Amino acid sequence: MATNEVKVLGSWPSPYAMRPRIALNLKSLTYEYIEEKLWEGKSELLLQSNPVYKKIPVLIHGDNKPICESLIIVQYIDEAWSSGPSILPSDPCERAVARFWAAYLDDKWFPAVKSIGVAKGEEAKKAAIAQVEEGLALMEEAYDKCSKGKGYFGGDEVGYLDIAFGSFLGWLRVTEKFNAMKLLDEGKTPGLVKWADRFCSHAAVKDVMPDIDKLAEFGKFVIAKIRAAGAAAEMH
Repeated sequence: MATNEVKVLGSWPSPYAMRPRIALNLKSLTYEYIEEKLWEGKSELLLQSNPVYKKIPVLIHGDNKPICESLIIVQYIDEAWSSGPSILPSDPCERAVARFWAAYLDDKWFPAVKSIGVAKGEEAKKAAIAQVEEGLALMEEAYDKCSKGKGYFGGDEVGYLDIAFGSFLGWLRVTEKFNAMKLLDEGKTPGLVKWADRFCSHAAVKDVMPDIDKLAEFGKFVIAKIRAAGAAAEMH
């Protein structure tokens, strides 16, 4: 099937929308990127393509049914274009480990990062920061084991876990900026610090990673909306 029949529905501030784009770039595939301005409302194409979750990202590949959920899309890309460089490890155990840590990042770690920005009171913020730092220590260990002394979680090249974790680096840096602190710290997570620089400058990533200042402005907008909604709820 021709590569020009590939479309990705995404939104530039979304770390999840970065993932399929990086995967397609790694496979050297051309695709049409369709920007969804979710804060203005969801397009008819998005609602038709993902009627269950009504969320981005969505991958549309020719006449096939749309593929939803970022990590499922990455796995689909790896399988549908198997002739390109592999994204998931070939070893079943290593594949399972990569999926385990990707699920941990989505389910536990990134929610903690987000909660720093909207925490009510210093104690809640400290607890969220501690959870993020604990997660980074775990990921430093995972990097050491998965990379086997090479540049990425995937070894010599960006892989599945690199994509899963690396897509959150923009928001991690925004969180650092808002709180005048270093979460990725050379003293505590030296491997991750070097990995993050390598990942962000990779050819498949650098044009997809959002500008930190632009992301910070968007972050202020999101936090203000969340706080306003919380204040309104407390008035009822």
